Amino acid sequence: MIAVVFILVVLALFAGMSAFGVGGGEQVPIGPVLLVLGVFCGFFAAGIYVGAALGVLGLLAGFAFSDRPFWAFLGQTAWGPSSSFVLVSVPLFLLMGEILLRAGLSERLYRALNVWLDRMPGGLLHTNIVASGVFSAISGSSVATAAAMGSVAMPFFQGRGYDSRMVMGSLAAGGALGNLIPPGITFIIYALITETSVGALYLAAVGPSILVMAFFIAVILLKRDAAPPPGPPIPMAEKLRALVGLIPTLLLILVVLGTIYAGLATPTESAALGVVAALAIAVIERRFTFRMLHHSAEATARNTAMIGLILLGAYVLNYVITLLGIPQMMAKAVGGLPLPAWMIMALIIGFYLALGTFMEGFSMIITTIPVIFPVVMALGYDPIWFGVVVTMLVEIALISPPDGTVLYVLQGMRRDGGQIGDVFAGVLPFCAVYILAIAVLMVVPEIALFLPSIAAR
Repeated sequence: MIAVVFILVVLALFAGMSAFGVGGGEQVPIGPVLLVLGVFCGFFAAGIYVGAALGVLGLLAGFAFSDRPFWAFLGQTAWGPSSSFVLVSVPLFLLMGEILLRAGLSERLYRALNVWLDRMPGGLLHTNIVASGVFSAISGSSVATAAAMGSVAMPFFQGRGYDSRMVMGSLAAGGALGNLIPPGITFIIYALITETSVGALYLAAVGPSILVMAFFIAVILLKRDAAPPPGPPIPMAEKLRALVGLIPTLLLILVVLGTIYAGLATPTESAALGVVAALAIAVIERRFTFRMLHHSAEATARNTAMIGLILLGAYVLNYVITLLGIPQMMAKAVGGLPLPAWMIMALIIGFYLALGTFMEGFSMIITTIPVIFPVVMALGYDPIWFGVVVTMLVEIALISPPDGTVLYVLQGMRRDGGQIGDVFAGVLPFCAVYILAIAVLMVVPEIALFLPSIAAR
């Protein structure tokens, strides 16, 4: 309820108690616009699929407010983004992650890192964070990272004296890194909507990713009583042998991210190379079967279809609201508010945090970016910086109670009979430091912009 009230307050502030202008110079009163928003909230509350709700809402808004034959351009509007070469990388990254999940790479990665991190105060909890971070660099998906690490890590904690809330919280926080650490899929969608560089976004995400992981590790160090005392020292020879388990992961990271950063391949081409490398790893590990490939392709097709339908519905809605001139008028209205830019940005961040408590992160970014992005540009913020911030906000939405997708993925994998409340309580400290990381990024934007600026020279 608090989230809904906050969102209404922000919308009222942006509206400025005035009206939105349409493209032809007419005026659309704020009442009908809020009515359309109310219809969308009604669709969402009724459980109508997000993609369908977005498309229907776009048609309703067009017929209600526009006197132009917008329907004549809907086919071209839907076809343009859906045929983008950059968008092809999304199913390829998803397929790569599905193959690696079934090839057992996540288990080798977890065991290898556990040998090196077990002596730290917090033990396996640190392994949850670091292993999830490394796996994120080859999966591109938070849900896939949480599922992979959760399935591998949970058996390690049975009967070892760890606080179940911190176990689930650290796994959820680690899973949340899936979209932030390159090659996160959210960056591809953001780049497609805002026409920014995917490579620059990936470079900009490196610093914030390290910052967030450091904050997560700090939380575990502060809550060291949630873990048993460290075990006996592990011989260096055993640690060095464990590094062999990291070789496939490091090679895959080199293939996927190395080719992008070196300028040898586009994100789509690197994703294709990643799929080939993942298949090679599955063959070497003797995990490759046509049945495994079939299940991987099936899961990829299902997730791609879900993303595609949301994108098509969102582009119909975005086309109509752009035709009505709403984003441009919002940018103009916000630019004229007697508030400093950082305060308006703080309100935008608060809006996303509230929205993320009851709306799925991927739908959130597709629905709001076309409207919010012109406002952010009018405030003078860098589009690459904002892409990183909004991706971090999407990640927080994925682990925010009560509707965080990652939380329910992990709860569904539990075999100890624990309640979902344990997951909610365990993830809250990590959500808090994630928000703190965004605040740090607002104060020191160079954390995100340093590498892109060097690459641009």
